Amino acid sequence: MIGKLSRGVVLTIYALLIAIPLIVVFSGSFKTTSELFANSFGFPPKPSLDNYHEVLTGGNLATAFANSAVITVCSVVLTLFLASLAAYGISRIPGWKGVVLLGVFVVGMSVPTQANMIPQYVQFGQLGLLDSQFGLILINIVMTLPVAVFILGGFMKTLPTGLYEAAEIDGSGAWRTYVSIAMPLSAPSLAATATFLFVMHWNELLYPLMFISSDSKVTLPLALLRFQGEYLTNYPVLFAGVVLASVPIVIAYVFLQRYFVAGMTSGAVKG
Repeated sequence: MIGKLSRGVVLTIYALLIAIPLIVVFSGSFKTTSELFANSFGFPPKPSLDNYHEVLTGGNLATAFANSAVITVCSVVLTLFLASLAAYGISRIPGWKGVVLLGVFVVGMSVPTQANMIPQYVQFGQLGLLDSQFGLILINIVMTLPVAVFILGGFMKTLPTGLYEAAEIDGSGAWRTYVSIAMPLSAPSLAATATFLFVMHWNELLYPLMFISSDSKVTLPLALLRFQGEYLTNYPVLFAGVVLASVPIVIAYVFLQRYFVAGMTSGAVKG
């Protein structure tokens, strides 16, 4: 009884820590600057859509939204494709060799992103990939491929090897087995990984800030950053932009929630 009560208290505190900032941002997006500073936690006395209108008309947000959509979708699709191929191959390698190969990707997860930025910037400049969407897509794939392989590889190792053996007896090659057996059975894990990658790529700021210089190629987080001035920040307008930028993430999670939960828990128990 005491354990359940303690757990409930901890979860309640955690929920409040998550909910309070969300309430401040959402309610603040309908306030003026003076109303926000006068009562940050309260609801707006006279809700207004002026902040949303200013974001949509004065912040080049439509172009940034389209750029982020293209970069995020391409990054997620290509990362999932490459990661699923690698994870499938690793899961088919028996013994310590497969474990060692998976460990190589785990080592890639342990390298801090900031440690690679300067060499990457120099290398991308030499390759002519700076200030381009293709460059951002490529760096997104490189930086998130290890974690995607780690998630998918852990799940694919739980798939019964008997299915692969039966496919081989029926004359199915490696590619056909991958497409017809491994991918359909890995749908929950693929959805969970896709949701994780979508959030990472959609909210990515450091690489666009470092690689992109043209106004026509800015991403959504970079466009929102420009609402912050050197001496003054219009927080209500910034909050409105954050709410709009969060809509695709919320929609993606609502539609993939069932698969996301299944993918995060299915690998915990071997089938």
